[in-house]
Order: sequence, then C-alpha cells, then structure tokens
Amino acid sequence: MGLAVAIQMDPIDTINIDADSTFALALEAQKRGHALFHYLPDALTLRDGRLYARGRPLEVFRRHGDHHRFGAFELLDLAGVDVVLMRQDPPFDMAYITATHLLELLPENGPLVVNDPAAVRNAPEKLFVLRFKELMPPTLLTRDRDEIRAFWREHGDIVLKPLFGNGGAGVFRLREGDENLTALLEMYESIQREPVMVQRYLPEIRRGDKRIILVEGEPVGGVLRVPPEGEARANLHVGGQAVKTELTAREREICAAIGPTLRAQGLVFVGIDVIGDWMTEINVTSPTGIQEIARLDGVDVAPNIWHAIEARLAARANRRPA
Repeated sequence: MGLAVAIQMDPIDTINIDADSTFALALEAQKRGHALFHYLPDALTLRDGRLYARGRPLEVFRRHGDHHRFGAFELLDLAGVDVVLMRQDPPFDMAYITATHLLELLPENGPLVVNDPAAVRNAPEKLFVLRFKELMPPTLLTRDRDEIRAFWREHGDIVLKPLFGNGGAGVFRLREGDENLTALLEMYESIQREPVMVQRYLPEIRRGDKRIILVEGEPVGGVLRVPPEGEARANLHVGGQAVKTELTAREREICAAIGPTLRAQGLVFVGIDVIGDWMTEINVTSPTGIQEIARLDGVDVAPNIWHAIEARLAARANRRPA
C-alpha cells in the first residue's frame, strides 16, 4: 500500500537533480507508489497541539529544467501522514532546532520522522562524533586562545572549524609559523559564541575525504572526494572531485563501532566523513552522496533507505495491540 510522505526541505526549484540526495529519495518513493508532499521548514504551524504544514502535492521527474510538478497548496495535518522526511540543509541554528522540537510533538502513533528529530537535535555533526574519540584524530574544543596555541605547538599543522558550519564554510588550515591565528580567532568570536573545533591536520586529505553512507547503522557505499590543487577542503561544491572507492577494513571497523548507536537512536540515514584512518564528522541532518555512489559504483542507495523506512513502519505496526 502506498504511503503518504511529507518532505520537509528547502526550495526544490533550484536543486541539482544530478547530485541532490533528497531528489533521489523522492524518485524512489514515487516509484514505489508513495504519494509525495513538499513543504518548506518555515511552513510549520502548531495549533492547539496539532502540527500542520502548508504544503503541496509533489511529482518528480529526472528531467533537467522540468524536474518537478506541484499541486495546489493545502494545509497538511502531519499527524495524518505516514512518513516525514526532515531534509532541509543546515546551518544547524535555532530555527533548525525549533523544527526538531515541533516534529517531536507528533503523536507516537503518527508518522515516522526520518531521521528521528530528537536524535538529530542531539547529534550536531561536529559534536556527536566526539562520543567516539578513539576513532577521531587529536581534537580540541575550546574558546581559550592559550589552549589553541598550545595544541598548535604540539601538532604543528592544524585545522580550525566552526562548530555549526556546513559544506566546509569557515574551515582553515594553519601551518607552523602562520601569522593568521589571532585574526581567525577574532573572526570566529565576532560571529559565534560557541567553542572552535581544532584538529591535527591529516595529510591523507590529499588522497581524499571519504563520505560513507550508513543505513540502519550498516555501510552501504562510499564516495571519495578529492580536493582540488591548493585547497584543503574536499567538499564537492568547492571543487572536490568525486572518485570511485571501496571501503577499507579500518572504515568497516569504524562503521561497526558506531552502527549500534545510530540504530538505537533512530538515525536511519547517516553519512560519515573519514580521512585516512580517522572519522572527522557524523552527518545526520541532511546527508548527501547517494547519487555519486550510484553513478560511480552502480549501487543505488535510495531503495535501501526506503526498505529501512518501510521495515520500521511494519515493525511499529506489529507492536501495536490488536
């Protein structure tokens, strides 16, 4: 039986249909006979304890310049749909956090929200990964300039990252003797009150930053993102090149270590970033990479994700009293 699927995402008009993971998920859902609805994150309304969204029925097509069709706007009672895909992009700001709180108010017998909103709220990319410190490179989290300078003296070559940035924005590499540290810290302090993440620079980044997709805690594929010459970041939107890859024994060890936690917390669709032997981030908000994996490896991850969603729905239905 077809499901009613509400997709909470940014405007679909401007997405890149050759790269967008949400578009691939929508195509697969439509192929399975599920009815799609689209709404923007700011379209959520809580009234008398019920959560609504002003959205539209959606059809999707793999056609450049004509990849979607909307129906008329309607007020969706989200308690009445089967699945809510929370797929808006970061930044992970208070608006994002508020959306997780609202979705968490849906009734227990209401829709399955993917990923679980409480788990998403508690798993910012650069903070959630700290639970697995043995899998990470040397890492410092602080606003204390003296601590940062001491860490820099110890490791010589470091990377600074804002805690709640995304897509590589605000990430800087500092080699030994660089004179920009104070200016960078002043810049961070002027725009945020959070600590800065500082990590030992991993020279293996020149060979690539691997995005690995996990579904229900199990690795289903990966793509290597190789940075362009003169760039310390491998993100595809800043010029990184997607390259076919295979998972190493160390990467499978990392996945096995974090998989049970992901499953237990309702994090169905997750992307982790690995450089060399070290995990640097766990992405649970709006993971990407499934279209690149399909193109390079011929592994279509979207069906795996929908199998997992449908299995969770079936298991929940079986637990309900007759």
